[in-house]
Amino acid sequence: QVQLVESGGGLVQAGGSLRLSCAASGRTFGSYVMGWFRQTPGKEREFVAAISRGGSSTYYADSVKGRFSISRDNAKNTVYLEMNTLKPDDTAVYYCAASTHIQVLRTSSAYAYWGQGTQVTVSS
Repeated sequence: QVQLVESGGGLVQAGGSLRLSCAASGRTFGSYVMGWFRQTPGKEREFVAAISRGGSSTYYADSVKGRFSISRDNAKNTVYLEMNTLKPDDTAVYYCAASTHIQVLRTSSAYAYWGQGTQVTVSS
């Protein structure tokens, strides 16, 4: 089992940047595919980005491709989401998630472990 704690959210103007971090407990962090999802009120949780266990493969939603970057440091049990050129539509609660699947999947049901979320608000 793994516990996840996100940090780094906040209020930023459109065009700005934020870096989210997700710290994981346990000694098997490198065995999990890690993902970031986001959710706004009244909407389903939406895939943002994911990274393979070793970090060599990354995947992005079309809406963030070219602006967001996911990375991980398995020695520090941490996964990051670098968000640049932020838009008001990026406003959401961002969740970090861990999956035991070998493949990197974009569906939230593939992720068994979730953090509590961190709010990102982008003002226009």
